[in-house]
Amino acid sequence: MTEKLTLRDNAAFRWIALLLLALAMFCSYIFMDILSPIKDFMQTERGWDSAAFGRMQGAEVFLNVYVFFLIFAGIILDKMGVRFTAILSGAVMLFGGCIKYYAVSEGFMGTGLEAWFTNHLNWNGELPIIGAILPFAQGMPASAKLAAIGFMFFGCGCEMAGITVSRGIVKWFKGRETALAMGSEMALARLGVATCMIFSPYFAKLGGEIHVDNSVKFGVVLLCIALIMFITYFFIDKKLDSQTGEAEEKDDPFKISDLGKIFSSLGFWLVALLCVLYYSAIFPFQKYAVNMLQCNLTLNPADSATYWGGSTEAFGISVTIVQYIIMLVVAVCSFASNFSKNKGMKVGLMALAVVALVVYCYMGYMRGTAETIFAVFPLLAVAITPILGNYVDNKGKAASMLMLGSILLVICHLTFAFILPAFKGNAVGGTIVAYVTILVLGASFSLVPAALWPSVPKLVDEKIIGSAYAAIFWIQNIGLGLFPALIGIVLNKTNAEGTAAHELNYTWALIMLAALGIAALLISVYLKAVDKKKGYGLEEPNIK
Repeated sequence: MTEKLTLRDNAAFRWIALLLLALAMFCSYIFMDILSPIKDFMQTERGWDSAAFGRMQGAEVFLNVYVFFLIFAGIILDKMGVRFTAILSGAVMLFGGCIKYYAVSEGFMGTGLEAWFTNHLNWNGELPIIGAILPFAQGMPASAKLAAIGFMFFGCGCEMAGITVSRGIVKWFKGRETALAMGSEMALARLGVATCMIFSPYFAKLGGEIHVDNSVKFGVVLLCIALIMFITYFFIDKKLDSQTGEAEEKDDPFKISDLGKIFSSLGFWLVALLCVLYYSAIFPFQKYAVNMLQCNLTLNPADSATYWGGSTEAFGISVTIVQYIIMLVVAVCSFASNFSKNKGMKVGLMALAVVALVVYCYMGYMRGTAETIFAVFPLLAVAITPILGNYVDNKGKAASMLMLGSILLVICHLTFAFILPAFKGNAVGGTIVAYVTILVLGASFSLVPAALWPSVPKLVDEKIIGSAYAAIFWIQNIGLGLFPALIGIVLNKTNAEGTAAHELNYTWALIMLAALGIAALLISVYLKAVDKKKGYGLEEPNIK
């Protein structure tokens, strides 16, 4: 008797399931940074200074870290399974997104709720380090405080969605194209960053007037789409289980008793510290990058009456849509070239990607907007992530790649701090320096994760890998919550009160981020020495 085929055995249904999960994460990544490219508008339209903006951004991980929701999310996933947890995470993200939208909307202004938030939650934000952890502080506008509460809920749902999507991919692709599926999901999610950078300012300026709530409204609509994707996945996944008769796979749950074994491992601590230092220099920076470019570049925004200014259309298509389509061509062609077995096709796809990237960069220069310049950040990462993952699998050198990634990180932040401002007044030169540095930073963003995460199983016992990852994620989130606020505090301290949104001095904030990269480099050098002494096998290939 032939074995009955299931939806999982059908390639089309496998990839449909992946697409549903990946699109949900794509939408969540857009909302995650929805206010990042309009930081200047939040200052001029809602009175958020850098410190208030940073505290609101850091609030995303507050409940995950300090109320341990990150651990609870894993428990919920283990007890309730992928389908329930996926819909729950989508609903929680949408709930938090709606709160954030109301907070920045004009409907919140002048209400009794605004008065309550103005008079309450005025905690002392001047305390060293601890003060930066607090999501609320004296002097924060009421809208920033309420938005922080909404972002906390969103962060809980987003983190829950992340671990749920990973479990779902394993369920559908185990024994098949698991690595390709995970790489594709990560690539699509990272494109959410570029999408946010392009469209958030577009919606904020739609109609010729500034309405910051339009950007968040756009994000909330996407969170509705994410929830719909999870609901659709629910029915496909349920059909699969009815065909196989299997119960949903469960990972070993997080155990407090595992912490002793994990925290006694020197290798674990080195990797965990590398993780928190590196990601703290990348993700918080994303939230300020557009404003940093606005302050350090000489931008010549196109006349609003021209096509480049966005008020006219060519063949019925606005310049924003055209540039976004070209960006997608770069991402799709560069990513697909990694999997083409035909040499001619591979070269052709890469050539098309390079040409499209040059066209995209030219359009960004002609439009003269910082957000379209920074949107190239994830493109090189999408292109080389499969290459780096394949190299570590077959050649090894994970510890060396961690060192290289840290070096590139330091170089990029120091370039932003000292070299980019030197090109002030030179629109062409400054834009070229910005593009190159952002692309290299994107490459660094791929180097470290490709080497970091596969190294964990070599450092801890196989039975506690799940707990080790949970502990690393928790430590990582401490940095992701702390440094957006610290950057904002440093900007306030190193700039005179009332400094215009486009005239801030980012030098010391960037030096702080470069210092994180230097610390990561020192730890990666020490990790390589420890690996050589104890034989962890970090420099050896994953595939034997």
